[in-house]
Amino acid sequence: MTLPLDRATFAPGVHAADWRAAVRAAGVDLVTAGAVGRAYVDELVQQIEQAGPYCVVAPGVAVPHAKASAVVRRDALSIVILDEPVAFGHPHHDPVRVVIGLAATSAKRHLLMLAELANALDAPGVTDALTSADTRDEAIAALRS
Repeated sequence: MTLPLDRATFAPGVHAADWRAAVRAAGVDLVTAGAVGRAYVDELVQQIEQAGPYCVVAPGVAVPHAKASAVVRRDALSIVILDEPVAFGHPHHDPVRVVIGLAATSAKRHLLMLAELANALDAPGVTDALTSADTRDEAIAALRS
């Protein structure tokens, strides 16, 4: 598995007024973990403003990510569970409750991590397990299953 789950952050019960706040929460966790520079948080929001809700990859799940760049110090994931779902503007998968911020050090790692995360999220029950996770260990176990 190439996902950096051992160092992933987990924040349950996060309140976000809108999708921007939800994405920023995931981005700030990546900054706090030392995985990315502060500019990455703005890149995450700008990416969605320009490209639309491309990061909403499954019902109730968004995986905001931006290009590998100098502000990314290491591959990382931040798992944020919102206390109330927010709309991203996706025609089928709104509203979103699980936000998984992704940062990758290279374009190749970026694609590998996205593919692996998509496969993990596609497994039956994973989204529900993430949504109900109370601890980091429970959230990581859901993605590993």
